[in-house]
Amino acid sequence: QVQLVESGGGLVRPGGSLRLSCAASGITFSLYDMAWYRQAPGTQRELVATITRSGRTNYVDSVKGRFTISRNTAKKTVYLQMNSLKLEDTAVYYCKGDRTIGPTGIYWGQGTQVTVSS
Repeated sequence: QVQLVESGGGLVRPGGSLRLSCAASGITFSLYDMAWYRQAPGTQRELVATITRSGRTNYVDSVKGRFTISRNTAKKTVYLQMNSLKLEDTAVYYCKGDRTIGPTGIYWGQGTQVTVSS
């Protein structure tokens, strides 16, 4: 059974930091590109950051220089370090795994709420 389980969300003041984690099970983690998405109320889900199997990263412009995506293959976990948080970063953050070798497989986590508020 494949599971992606996010954690680390919460309430933080503007300018603060949070570190999200996404622990994978039931997959060969090294075969997957991983990504973080977010969805604010009334909006479409938005791609925030991606990290390939080889560790290449990419970010949406609005988070460049503030967020860092990373992965630990041994722990089957992908992280999103979020610094200098802004009110507009408030959203539910989702982890996604996309298998890029062999049979196609796309999996989503259940999401974790991040609220930036003063």
